[in-house]
Amino acid sequence: MKRLTAFACLLCIGSIVHADEAPRLSAAKTAAEADLVDIRTLVPDIAEDIKYAGHDNFVGAPVDGYLAPKCLLKRPVAQALARVERDLRAQHMRLKLWDCYRPARAVAHFVRWAHDLSDQRTKAAHYPNLDKRVLLGDYIAPVSGHSRGGTLDLTLQRCDARDAHCHPLDMGTPFDFFDPRAHTDTPDVTPQQRANRQALRKAMERQGFRNYPLEWWHYTWAREPTPHTIYDVPVK
Repeated sequence: MKRLTAFACLLCIGSIVHADEAPRLSAAKTAAEADLVDIRTLVPDIAEDIKYAGHDNFVGAPVDGYLAPKCLLKRPVAQALARVERDLRAQHMRLKLWDCYRPARAVAHFVRWAHDLSDQRTKAAHYPNLDKRVLLGDYIAPVSGHSRGGTLDLTLQRCDARDAHCHPLDMGTPFDFFDPRAHTDTPDVTPQQRANRQALRKAMERQGFRNYPLEWWHYTWAREPTPHTIYDVPVK
């Protein structure tokens, strides 16, 4: 258990930066200065439900820094994700994106929320089996890999033969469900749910993305352009 906790503290929601080098906060003020691009400039009709831009998330409110429901990523990461989507469409499947680049101020919002033990509004939906006191550290980190622009949260959809209707596959838990059942390889899901998670992982790994094993939805591009730099550019 101690080893698992230590591992979680290093990776948690945001895959903390490499332990041997502290993250540097970029001076970039705009997405262009940070070389962050909107994925829809590459895939105009990619499915998105950017959770932190609205109320349907574990905080229960729009998160600081999300001024628009957009998926921004470092340019080569966006290009790799576009290739994943292209490959999937040949199989009548598609991605659905929940979060991509995450401003540093959004991570600070998460930390403030975790410290507010009186706010239990989202417990039933996001951490029904945990005391909120344990979320900070094991699940919510003070520095997030998302803030580097190389990490994203997503799921997999299956479409009909005409690609007219696409529906998310059953992965066993919702997004941002803080529980061991969200671990990618947990035995506590059905064989079909496990197979769906593996299908997503295989599709992402083919283009160089690596899964964070405690969250089936969480992927980081292995060749991050700025692995020691975080950004605080608003999403807009």
